[in-house]
Amino acid sequence: MTLVDLALAGLGLAFAMGLLRVALGPTVADRAVATDLCLFSVIGAVTLTVLRTDAAQFEDVVLVATMLGFLATIALGALIGKGGE
Repeated sequence: MTLVDLALAGLGLAFAMGLLRVALGPTVADRAVATDLCLFSVIGAVTLTVLRTDAAQFEDVVLVATMLGFLATIALGALIGKGGE
């Protein structure tokens, strides 16, 4: 088992815990943060897969997904900050 495999297992665990928080989160803010965690866990897993397989065509996918995730986090923060619950 390589370090990449261990990192993928850790990201899988983080994703599962994020899904649990999405299901059980008492507030919209909890669910938003957990969704963000799930998104970035998937992005990390794709990044590690790119590193393992040398599939350079997915590097752009990782960059675009990261930018969209960041913009979604900013938008959710603004919505929640204005009392959008």
